[in-house]
Amino acid sequence: MSEGFDATEAWVIQAVQWLKLLIETVGAVTVGIGMLLAVWQFARMIALREANDYNRIRLTLSRYLALALEFQLGADILSTAIAPSWQEIGKLGAIAVIRTGLNWFLSREMVEEREAEAAAARARHAATP
Repeated sequence: MSEGFDATEAWVIQAVQWLKLLIETVGAVTVGIGMLLAVWQFARMIALREANDYNRIRLTLSRYLALALEFQLGADILSTAIAPSWQEIGKLGAIAVIRTGLNWFLSREMVEEREAEAAAARARHAATP
């Protein structure tokens, strides 16, 4: 009975570690995609000599960073799901507070940027005869 339980527990621990690695990888890839899109938008803006409105680029990057933070937090939660020690729980708490705070500030900034873009669009529309 104990051998079966130990084998199952070992399998679950291994599966969770692989899942954690996968989620961390998805988070890292999400940051990479966001960076590539932001660099592409920036290069396009420079090449087309468009107005220096970086808000759209910042919003693109912010969205991807916020999503990546969610993935990374999920991976951290998984890492403490397997026989956590108080030290690991403390680290998770600190990481969760930091990442949640970063995500909150990113989300707040995205809302402000969207509102500024909408106001600018309304002003352009109102100025058009």
